[in-house]
Amino acid sequence: MFNLIITLVLGALAGFVGSKLFSGAGKGILIDCLIGIVGGWLGSFVFGLIGLGASSAIGGFVVAVIGSILLLWILSKVLNK
Repeated sequence: MFNLIITLVLGALAGFVGSKLFSGAGKGILIDCLIGIVGGWLGSFVFGLIGLGASSAIGGFVVAVIGSILLLWILSKVLNK
């Protein structure tokens, strides 16, 4: 249960940081949390493809932020056509 709470908090923080870095503003706590969680998965997937991984909480956070930025970039391209 504690790991789930930590994952959600780090995901929300990563989503917020990714949103701020990408667009200059957060999207709201719920959307930032979802962006951070999906971004963490996307970042882990992409980093795994190139043979890199995160072995610490800080590394996982960095991967989640990068994944969040990647997710926001993909969404901006898809939604703006």
